[in-house]
Amino acid sequence: MRLKQISVFLENTPGHLEGVCKAVADAGVNLETITIAETKEYGIVRAVVDNPEKAAEALKSAGYFAKIVEVLAVEVDDKPGALLSILKKTSSAGLNIEYMYALTRPFRDKPVMAMSFKDIGAAEKLLSE
Repeated sequence: MRLKQISVFLENTPGHLEGVCKAVADAGVNLETITIAETKEYGIVRAVVDNPEKAAEALKSAGYFAKIVEVLAVEVDDKPGALLSILKKTSSAGLNIEYMYALTRPFRDKPVMAMSFKDIGAAEKLLSE
């Protein structure tokens, strides 16, 4: 299943993440999952929220560079090797996972990983088989 994620580029300094969370909260948007990839000077915040369009608008109004990106939500069996089997399937099909992170809540009873692919359609088709 496809999810809309908010990606926000920001400086890696105290208070910037707080500002992102405040802009989202002030807009009445619920933050469901958040992850940060960082370098020494900058970071990319990726978040799944209950209203991506409203969150992106609030973040842009607050002066942040924010965009909506589609990622694939992939259920993973809760057992050893389950993620490995997904990785083998995608890599053998020539699909590279650009980044991934775990969602904080399962959709049903299985853990869920958000995965980014250049060709999300091909990945979605492959992983739904």
